[in-house]
Amino acid sequence: MTMIIESLLDTDLYKFTMMQAVLHRFPGAMVEYRFKCRNAGIDFRPYIDEIKDEFKALCALRFQNDELAYLREISFFKSDFIDFLRLFQLNYDFIEIVTEPEFDIVLRGPWLHTIMFEVPLLAIVGEVYYRNTVSEPNLSEGRERLQNKINFTKSTLNSEQFKFADYGTRRRFSKVWHEEVVQELAAKLPRNFTGTSNVLFAKKYNLKPIGTMAHEYLQACQSLGPRLIYSQKFAFENWAQEYRGELGIALSDVYGLSAFLNDFDMYFCKLFDGARHDSGDPIKWGDAIIRLYEKYRVDPRTKTLVFSDSLNFIKAAEIFNHFKDRINTSFGIGTFITNDLGYDALQNVIKMVECNGQPVAKVSDTPDKMICRDPSYLAYLKQVFNMK
Repeated sequence: MTMIIESLLDTDLYKFTMMQAVLHRFPGAMVEYRFKCRNAGIDFRPYIDEIKDEFKALCALRFQNDELAYLREISFFKSDFIDFLRLFQLNYDFIEIVTEPEFDIVLRGPWLHTIMFEVPLLAIVGEVYYRNTVSEPNLSEGRERLQNKINFTKSTLNSEQFKFADYGTRRRFSKVWHEEVVQELAAKLPRNFTGTSNVLFAKKYNLKPIGTMAHEYLQACQSLGPRLIYSQKFAFENWAQEYRGELGIALSDVYGLSAFLNDFDMYFCKLFDGARHDSGDPIKWGDAIIRLYEKYRVDPRTKTLVFSDSLNFIKAAEIFNHFKDRINTSFGIGTFITNDLGYDALQNVIKMVECNGQPVAKVSDTPDKMICRDPSYLAYLKQVFNMK
């Protein structure tokens, strides 16, 4: 049987961008990640042997010369990082699979050597689950739904200003279906489909690979920065120093919107190209960001808001129409395009919970997305950032 992950490029771009920052700035950081399935009543334990086999196959992969050559051509990757990837291999010893009292995955080890696990592990768990529970996938249903999305975009969102990308690697139904979706969107919506977060498919189909930073980067800076109150600014400052004007979309919801607005001062407003929304009310969030730019006399029309929170095209259209001509917008759509064949989509996550022996947290503007296993630390963090 062909293994699910056949290339280390079969992951999201932001894993590479964060990994380079870790190599240069935090190479000794030690971390822990934990798995969580947000769907009720899902049991992965019957498929544990398949999952382990797939994980072991993943850990046997190395970057190939053509893959390294492709990454080397991306302007923001530095030569020493590519040289590091030439030697890189995931280590199965950093994975612990727990079966009691319920299925869990624990990742422990150097951040530099565990950061690449999250996306392929989630893709593996999801695909193993579906191939055991859906014996004959209804691809015709999936193709009809995909065509309806394409038709909606052409008719209702008949504007070259509407831009969206595929963010669906982690929760895809399968790799084969994901690839078909990317090909179809690129062919049918060339004016609107800007690229994919999946580096393998970006390489294969000459698409733009898309991504900047994820929550774990800002979470880790709670431990790595000088003081907790400065951790968000510390994260953004280090990112700017690493990328010198490239990859300028700041993630806004690790500490909630209010804390982001307090920290994202005139310096960051001018330095970064925009911000990404991933929790809370997107309209209220975007309006608040625009007011922030106006406060600092920054023209919002020179900036971009990226929306990526559980989007479908109807929701994206509402957001797009609200902000049209006020600020640039872009949309990252994941599960709705890579796992919409008529079956319940898994809501699996792997999130950082500890860095250098210290708990870390993601508070978010959506309570269900909060990540922290230490209530006392969470209470302290909320106090420091004046959160309710």
